[in-house]
Amino acid sequence: MSNEVEVSAIIPTYNRRDLVPRAIDSVLAQTRAVAQIIVVDDGSSDDTRDELARRYGNRIEYVWQENAGVSAARNRGLALARGRYIALLDSDDEWLPEKTERQVAWLEARPDFGMVLCDVLRVNADGSPIDRFRRREQLPEDGHVLRWVLRNPALAPVSAMFRRAVYEQVGGFDASLRTAEDLDFHLRVARHFAIGVIDAPLARAVRGHDGLSSLPQTYDDYVTVIERAAADARGAVAENDVRDALFGAYWRNARGMVLAQRSRAAFAVARKAWRLPADARQRRALLALLPLGLRAMLGGLLRRRGAR
Repeated sequence: MSNEVEVSAIIPTYNRRDLVPRAIDSVLAQTRAVAQIIVVDDGSSDDTRDELARRYGNRIEYVWQENAGVSAARNRGLALARGRYIALLDSDDEWLPEKTERQVAWLEARPDFGMVLCDVLRVNADGSPIDRFRRREQLPEDGHVLRWVLRNPALAPVSAMFRRAVYEQVGGFDASLRTAEDLDFHLRVARHFAIGVIDAPLARAVRGHDGLSSLPQTYDDYVTVIERAAADARGAVAENDVRDALFGAYWRNARGMVLAQRSRAAFAVARKAWRLPADARQRRALLALLPLGLRAMLGGLLRRRGAR
């Protein structure tokens, strides 16, 4: 494109007038300047527009849309992005100063890779540390890593930088998913492009305040995404990798459903896992859900009685 720039940063936001400036400031503070900063306001009603206009003027591109969810907001930003490289951060995220410089250099040195990730420092809302999301624990090698991503598709969008060609080939985020849209994107990129990791924390993300990851629907969306990706991956990775990825997804989400006292849904997912070829260890893990479910049901019953 004739007006191409080096990097586009995309920041979706919703009713975070006092929080989103921190994300924007972290982009402006990069040691390698970001040419295009797109803030997509997903229907805010808290004067976000006026506050950002006052603070940043034409240093950012502000776009307002009717509330449609984070995937639709990211996709709006992707459609407007002019960068050879595209990077994401939500309005409660921050980039550390060298993120752009190091990720651009990494991709320029490896033209056969489509996306590079980094570690993320996860913190509480008050800034106190939780942990470090180490990407090498999920992706032990660089390259075509679909078999690893199938087993654990966790993606912190703030950690990613990818080429425009990635978006042009795989598309944006699936707006039909309320949650797990980042996992779905990660899997689609891994299906078609090589992915690498910089073993350093280059971003910071707040956990556990008002995100979508705690919704009960997360379990259902996760299973949907993995089943779809597994079907697409057959023939591209070994069958045992597909089977193990499905089993792991079924077991983890059945366990989550048990703890959320969604026993019927948990049973349906666990039954899918049981029907897969599995070894003795996997069978034992499934059977262990039975006493866990009984304890969860008993605990829920006691809490309801105590509330009367």
